[in-house]
Amino acid sequence: MALKLADLHCDTLWQCYKEGIPSIRKNTLHIDLERGNRYSPWMQCFAAWMPDENRGKAAQDVFEKMSRIYEKFLLENADRMHPVYAGADIEVAASEGKCASIFAVEGGSAAGGTLAGIRWLYEKGVRMMTLTWNKANEIGGGADEPGSLTPFGKEAVREMERLGMVIDVSHASDPLFWSVAENTEKPFVATHSDSRAVCPHRRNLTDEEFSEICRRGGLVGLNFTREFLSEEGDRAVPEDILQHAEHFLALGGENVLAMGSDFDGTVVPDGITGIESMEEIAEMFLRHNYSEKLVSKIFYENAHKFFQSL
Repeated sequence: MALKLADLHCDTLWQCYKEGIPSIRKNTLHIDLERGNRYSPWMQCFAAWMPDENRGKAAQDVFEKMSRIYEKFLLENADRMHPVYAGADIEVAASEGKCASIFAVEGGSAAGGTLAGIRWLYEKGVRMMTLTWNKANEIGGGADEPGSLTPFGKEAVREMERLGMVIDVSHASDPLFWSVAENTEKPFVATHSDSRAVCPHRRNLTDEEFSEICRRGGLVGLNFTREFLSEEGDRAVPEDILQHAEHFLALGGENVLAMGSDFDGTVVPDGITGIESMEEIAEMFLRHNYSEKLVSKIFYENAHKFFQSL
């Protein structure tokens, strides 16, 4: 089958910023446009990652630098890459054979602790934000530093809903997850999170958390991080992705499950080299008796349907 692809999370933009890599068109990272454009349509969420130690203006300055790189990539690659500000842009990108590029933030410290900062991010083109990385920030507690939404965090998620900026709870602590559920109305997502029942890592979702995302009509992207896939870590193999998919599907996730590779932000199992490996991963699903219809949902259609509502 010709693969249609939507990937909910990568850190390629951060790597370009950190390493001074000048091109998204062709590079030696997990993702570049030349390899990704084999998929048609292709939707890719590019996250501006925020280091935990950055707060306030320092965090906003880091975001601003990555934003400029992102804007430069869009201008230089207008023939291969189309920014998504609303759902209709996904269809434009598909009709022109371009990557539908969604700008995201990984770490709500980029907002600088103000609602004006949330609006500033939206004006910069951000359409999705992971509320925390691993530590707590102005919004709430991360996986390594648990806590609920702060008073500002409650205001922040409500402003995100008002604007139409998707809330991402990957990296959230359990108290933060349920605080988000209590203080929001719209669907939210976990862009790059696996199943804690399959691999008991704090970064993975409990069955109850996954079911809440399903109930709301959100998305969960399967993460390729070795330690999240298997307790054996370094021995993780691509087939481990199937175990997480099968568990989530057993919980009723057929219309919720997606891909959230975490490319360029993690160590992936041997045998996965980058975005070109998505074809092999899809073929692995097919070999294990997944129907073409279900594979299409997991690799593209579920995410496509969700983001059409932007």
